[in-house]
Amino acid sequence: MAGAVIVLVMVVAALAAPLLARWEGQDATSFHDDLLDSARGGVPIGRLGGLSGEHWLGVEPGTGRDLFVRTLYGARISLGVAVAATALEVLIGVSVGLAAGLGGRWAAALLGRLADLTLAFPQLVLGVALLAIVPDSWPRPLLLTFVIGLLQWGGTARITQAETASLRTRDYVAAARLAGAGPGRIARREILPGVAVPVLAYAALLLPQNMISEAALSFLGVGVQPPTPSWGQMLSSATTWFRSDPMYVIVPGGLLFLTLLAFTFAATSVRRALDPRQATLR
Repeated sequence: MAGAVIVLVMVVAALAAPLLARWEGQDATSFHDDLLDSARGGVPIGRLGGLSGEHWLGVEPGTGRDLFVRTLYGARISLGVAVAATALEVLIGVSVGLAAGLGGRWAAALLGRLADLTLAFPQLVLGVALLAIVPDSWPRPLLLTFVIGLLQWGGTARITQAETASLRTRDYVAAARLAGAGPGRIARREILPGVAVPVLAYAALLLPQNMISEAALSFLGVGVQPPTPSWGQMLSSATTWFRSDPMYVIVPGGLLFLTLLAFTFAATSVRRALDPRQATLR
C-alpha cells in the first residue's frame, strides 16, 4: 500500500506539473543568473542549492532554472516513456506469444527463437547504438519508447506462449473449436482472458525496469536532450556538480530511487494478488 500511495503521488504530481509550477510561480525554462555565484563557477547562492520560498527545491547550477519545476516535468518524461514502452512491449509480446502458442510446431519454434533473440541482445548497448545514429531533431521521448519497447518484449512473449500452450488443451477451448470458432475468436475470447493475469503481473514488474532503461539512456547522452528535462538527463548534467552542489544530484536521484522502489513494492503486491498460488503460499 505504501508503494501504491507513493506511485499515485508521483503520477498525480507529474500530470499536475503545469498547475504546481503556476502555484510556485516558476517555469522550467527561465534562467536566474542573479541566483548564481559566478565567482564559484555558477554554483547556486545560499544553502541546499539555493532553496527558498520562491524556489522550493533550489535552482540548477550553471543555469539557475527552477529545480522543482524541472523535476516535475522530468517525471512526466520518465513515467510517460516507461508506461508507453511497457504498453508496446505487452502488445508485441502478447501478439507474438499467442501466434506461437496457437500456431503449429514450426510457428512456435520460429517465433520462440525470435523471442529468445531479443532476450539475448545486450539491450542497453543496442539502444545506445540505435539512438546515437538518429538525428537530434527527432522526438526523443517517442524514440525512447520505441527503442525500449522493441528491444524488451521477449519475456512477455515467452510467458504468453507458455500460458497459451497450456490453455489450448482445456475443455472449453476444445468446445469452442467444435462449435466452429476460428483461431482469431479462440485467441480473443478463450485464451486472452486466461493470459491476462500473468501478463499484467509481469507488466507491473516491467515498468520500473523501463524507467531504469530510460534513465540510463538519457544519462549516457542519447536519450532526452536539454532543455527538455528527464531524471536521467538531469543526473547526467549533475555529474560535474555533485561536489559543489549535492542537491542537484540528490533531488532527481532520490526521486528516481523512491519511485523505482515504490513501483517494485506495488508490482510485487499486484503479482501476489493476481496469482492464487502466491496468495496461498503467503
